[in-house]
Amino acid sequence: MHGYISYLEARASQAEALASAVDRLGDAVRRQQADGAFRGPGPIFLGIGASLAAACAPVWSLRKRGIHSWRLSSGDYPLPFPASVHPVFAISQSGRSTETLAALDSLEPELRYAVINTDPSPMADAAGSYLALGNIPDSYASTVGFTATVTALGMIADAWDGGQIDPGWAELPDAVRRVDAQVAARAEELADAFGGAPWADFVGSGPSVGSAEAIALLFREVARVPSSGMSTRSYLHGSMEAASPVGIHVLFGSEREFEVARMLAAAGNRVILVTGDPVDEVPGVQLVTLPRVAPAQRAVLEVVAMQGVVQAVAHARGVDIEEFVFSHDDTKVAMDTP
Repeated sequence: MHGYISYLEARASQAEALASAVDRLGDAVRRQQADGAFRGPGPIFLGIGASLAAACAPVWSLRKRGIHSWRLSSGDYPLPFPASVHPVFAISQSGRSTETLAALDSLEPELRYAVINTDPSPMADAAGSYLALGNIPDSYASTVGFTATVTALGMIADAWDGGQIDPGWAELPDAVRRVDAQVAARAEELADAFGGAPWADFVGSGPSVGSAEAIALLFREVARVPSSGMSTRSYLHGSMEAASPVGIHVLFGSEREFEVARMLAAAGNRVILVTGDPVDEVPGVQLVTLPRVAPAQRAVLEVVAMQGVVQAVAHARGVDIEEFVFSHDDTKVAMDTP
C-alpha cells in the first residue's frame, strides 16, 4: 500500500472494500486450508496496538470451539520468542511493525505465519506462509484496514482444524452499510454525549474487549480524547469506582453490560450502550443496536458504529483527523527498494 487515503474516503469505501476482501480472503483461506494450513495446535496471534485488538474476537471464537489460542503483544516479549509447538501469526497491516517482525524472525521458520495488508513487505518475506488483505487503501488512523484484518483473522478461526468459514461473512458488507447509515443519522446526537468530556472509558466483554481497545485507540488518534479500553470484568474489579459524570462510558455487550449501563446512568453518568441483543430503553442511556451476528463479525460492526461517532467528535472539537501530533522513526522497519 503506497500512502494513505483520507479518513472520510476510507469510511465511504469501506463496505465495498470489505465485500471484495470477503470474497478474496475466503478463497485464499479455503485454498490454504486445502493445502494443509490452519490445523494442529491452536494459533498464537502476535501484534501491537490495533493489530493486537483485531485478534481478540477470533481468539474468543477459537476458544469457544475448544481450541487453545492466544493473542500476545509483540512489544512485551523478550527475544527470542519462547519455543512452542503453536504456529505464530504475526499481524501487521504495513508488514513493517518493528516489534512484531523481530519476534517473527526469532521463530523457527515452520512456525512463522503472517496476516498483512501490504504485499510485498518485510513480514511477507519473513513468514513461511501469509494471508494478504490485498493492498486495501486505508486511512492513517486505520479504518477499513482494521475491519479487514478482523475479517481475515475471523475466517482463519472459522477454518481452523477442519472448520468451515461462516456464511455470515458474505452478508457483512450489507450489515456495515446499515450500521453506518444508522449511526450517520445520529452522529451529532451521539457526539454530543462526548461534549466537554476530558476522558472516555470503552468497556466490553469477551469478543468485544478488542473492540473497546481499538475504539479507545481511535478516539485518542482521531479526536485526541484520553481514552481507556478494558474488559467488563476488569472494569468491575475496581476501575468502575472512578466513574464520573465528567467523562463518558461506552459499553459493548449484553446482559452484564445492560446492568452496568443502568448503574452508571442512575449515578448521573453519560453512557452509550452498543449491543446486538434486544434491550428496553434505559433512562439516561443512548442505545446503538447492531444486527445479531457471529462474534468476530460483531467486532467489525462495533468498530464501524464508532468510526462515525469519532469523526463527529473530532469535528466538534476542531481536530484535523488527518494530522497527527507526533511522529516516530522506530515503529516501522524500512522497505527494501530495488
